[in-house]
Amino acid sequence: MQAHRPGPAESLYLQLSGVGLDPTRVFGVRGAALDRSAIHITLEDGTIAFTKDVLGRITGAFFEGDGEVLLTPPNDVERKSMSLFTGMAILEERFSTAYFRFNDNSAAELQPGLRAPEDAQEFSARWDQTARNLAQTDAMRLLATFSGMLPVAAGTIPENSAPPGAIDPDDRMLHARLQGNTLGVFDIFFDLTAGEQVEAGRTKIGEDGSVYYDIWTSFSIENAGRHRIISSQAVQAVPVETESHDSILVRSYVIDAHVKPPKQLDAQVELQLDAVRGGSRFLGFELSRFLHIQTVEADGRPVEFIQNPALEGTALARSGNDLVVVILREPPRKGQKISLRFVYGGEVLAEAGKGLLYVGARGTWYPNRGMAMADFDLTFHYPPGWTLLATGKPSPLSPSSPQSRQSSPSTTGEEHVARWVSERPIPVAGFNLGKYIRGAAQAGKVTVETYATIGVERDFPKPPLATGQPDVTIVRPGIIPSAPLLQAAPSPARSATAVAEFTARAIRYYADRFGPFPYSQLALTQLPGRESQGWPGLVFLSSYVFLTPEERADYHLTPAGTLLAQLTPAHEAAHQWWGDLVLWATYRDQWFSEGLANYCALMTLEDKNPSGFRLVMDKYRRDLAEKNNKEGTVLKDAGPVTLGKRLLSSHFPDGYEAISYGRGTWLFHMLRSMMQDAEDLGKKDSGHKVVEEPFVRSLRKVRERYAGKTMSTRELLDVFAEDLPPSLRYEGKASLDWFLQGWVNGTSLPRLELQGVKFTAKANAMAVSGVIRQKDAPEDLVTSVPVYAVVSGKIPVLLGRVFADGAETSFHLSAPLGTHKLLLDPNETILTGAK
Repeated sequence: MQAHRPGPAESLYLQLSGVGLDPTRVFGVRGAALDRSAIHITLEDGTIAFTKDVLGRITGAFFEGDGEVLLTPPNDVERKSMSLFTGMAILEERFSTAYFRFNDNSAAELQPGLRAPEDAQEFSARWDQTARNLAQTDAMRLLATFSGMLPVAAGTIPENSAPPGAIDPDDRMLHARLQGNTLGVFDIFFDLTAGEQVEAGRTKIGEDGSVYYDIWTSFSIENAGRHRIISSQAVQAVPVETESHDSILVRSYVIDAHVKPPKQLDAQVELQLDAVRGGSRFLGFELSRFLHIQTVEADGRPVEFIQNPALEGTALARSGNDLVVVILREPPRKGQKISLRFVYGGEVLAEAGKGLLYVGARGTWYPNRGMAMADFDLTFHYPPGWTLLATGKPSPLSPSSPQSRQSSPSTTGEEHVARWVSERPIPVAGFNLGKYIRGAAQAGKVTVETYATIGVERDFPKPPLATGQPDVTIVRPGIIPSAPLLQAAPSPARSATAVAEFTARAIRYYADRFGPFPYSQLALTQLPGRESQGWPGLVFLSSYVFLTPEERADYHLTPAGTLLAQLTPAHEAAHQWWGDLVLWATYRDQWFSEGLANYCALMTLEDKNPSGFRLVMDKYRRDLAEKNNKEGTVLKDAGPVTLGKRLLSSHFPDGYEAISYGRGTWLFHMLRSMMQDAEDLGKKDSGHKVVEEPFVRSLRKVRERYAGKTMSTRELLDVFAEDLPPSLRYEGKASLDWFLQGWVNGTSLPRLELQGVKFTAKANAMAVSGVIRQKDAPEDLVTSVPVYAVVSGKIPVLLGRVFADGAETSFHLSAPLGTHKLLLDPNETILTGAK
């Protein structure tokens, strides 16, 4: 067997990932500094050794001695995040050792502080292996920079590549791994190509034994690089994997996959890429670590690729994925179209029981550059006796095939062959395979199909013997929790039609309010485990969702937990609008996908069971105030919804669920309630009847404006602000900036109190005044508070909404004659603390 011979890119990567210290470049150092935006690193006194050259460049250094780092987060959100993990709002830490990695002239910046060393050989020998061990962390990021210096196919250096000594001002990175005197080991990142260029954090093992990468702070700087040369997934040095402006877009996928239960998947994937501007030869993709690439071709010619493990603790690693890097033969030109072909295979499926597979338990099943809209054409080969469902619409195999008039799977020899084609660009594609029984229902012209097996997974638990057991579910970003635990093995197939009918009702409810269902059909397929997950036109539903009411009662769930379990199909159906049709822009905006999908599901509950709706909302309120650990911190302190996946940390393993689902749901309820109150008051004054909720009108506008596009939190709130009535215009401005600053980017659960109420009778009304106090809240928190009048023999009457601004706010309102009492928010439409 011929030994593997690494190509130029892999050889360069191996050099970068194993480079050691150069014993001829060891220096004493005093008073040297590295400054990057908000980062200031000082090497006060010690010894430093630089790494050996790679392509004629110094790419790293190791320091021992006395040093200090100062990092100043730019806003209150990031300062609070920093304080949560370090105990200080501004990072100011002395350190004894530091490993630096860089792609710029950092070595030259340190030059003025260098002097002759005392024992160069001993220092180099002592720290060389440590430097080599740490080198791999940033090797892929440096390869992105230096890939432009690799020879093209003809063996020449590309004309537009920089010479070895040149520095691209738009591609600068510095990674410092520091041994802090107080905080221990942590990382500081500066990277102009990242979506957020400054970051600090560290790997930590939580109390549950899981490995986390805690992001202490992450933020953008002004005048960041104009060009984002690498995709966020390709930046191994930046564990938050923030989004960036990519120079290469994937327009379409054509996938031909052979699925061989219970584990094997072999596939060929063709991607059509567009170069929106000239860029790097370096292309990064995510792919399951259990899938192994055999070949990659660009425009029919082999190209180099590197399949590299993800860093432990990062979101990429937690998803079960590796980083795959493809090195194009030459830098892409603006407007160039590139055809990329992958051939790969491996054991990416997991068997959970007879006829029940887990697809997706082991990461992404096709090379993926992140959540971006693209067309998908999927063909699957699989054994007879199995049913396969995928994103898209069943389509003929090919125009010339005998089965071209059929959209159902065809049988060829010992296999079924089925083709699924997306009806519009979608952000992600999936499939599921099982020995299912089908149930179906209609939502207008949309067919809703449910596929479930006659049994559940082998490890499906028996019900608890004792009552009152709390719900226990560990949730990861992007996945909704379902119910725990059960008694005898149930049969999900018996509930298939009931689940389809329930989902169809939810779809009709949404379509009437937000516009048509985005796809022609929806397939709901059973998934082993406690988690459910949605794809465009395809939903994986936990086996627990198929429990009958009698079976669910055996779990002794709380009443709120039972309601949420029942609403899971409605939640996932809502994601077809919010998350699949309208996509979030960055990780800071992902909250609205989860919060809005959850709130839409709860709207369907409120229509039929208002008390159940209040029960669930109160559960979310209590969860946020629940103590998180032995230190006594509460879940609300994990951070605001805009921290996204950063909420999942060693400090708060349940932070993402409590904030994104709980607080996120409440934020939409607050918006809906205050918009409805303002509209009701306006219509009452004008005598017009309210036909449709303003909240619903705004969401339909969101759908029309952002269908097939990404949307930021600010863009979402700007849509709601377009039709704000005068009563909701804080300081007279048609803006929801006050809501964004205090509530979306906030964490407080204020307590509202009414004081100093006075009643003054007038001719046909009563003048009322008083003071609203906000307790347990920041001094600058602004809250729109509904004020009600109590009149004998009548239900409370809404007088208006008052902007409570800060600790105390006085107000003057007109009330009906006979008013003898005022109430603040009696319907509990504001996310406040415990009553």
